[in-house]
Amino acid sequence: MAEERAEERTVGQLVAQASQEVSEIVRAEIALAKAELASSAKNGAVAGGLFGAAGYLGFLASILLTIALAYGLTAAGLAPWLSFLLVAVLFLVLAGVLALIGRSRIGRVGPPKRAIESTRLTLAAVKPGNHAGDHTPR
Repeated sequence: MAEERAEERTVGQLVAQASQEVSEIVRAEIALAKAELASSAKNGAVAGGLFGAAGYLGFLASILLTIALAYGLTAAGLAPWLSFLLVAVLFLVLAGVLALIGRSRIGRVGPPKRAIESTRLTLAAVKPGNHAGDHTPR
């Protein structure tokens, strides 16, 4: 009987040790994941900042190009007010065309038909009283 208790205690100790080691492995894996995510988050933040700066500089360049276009029309012989008016009208026409294209595309947006049908079939299959092979809509 003393041998059985010694074996039980030994098995209990092994289980406790295994549990402790699994906990340590899980903690180590979590720490590794945190370190990797921190590095990825830092790289993502830097990339986001760089994209933001590039977008801002592109926006400023588009303003300068707009002014240059208007002054170019002035240099070609148009009155300055007419040059700037023509550039503004050009941008309004482009904005209108883009808005019309966007409006026509928004009509194509619809519900996810396949996902809805799949969910409906899944719910019908798991309802009480349905048979496993019966996928017919009711």
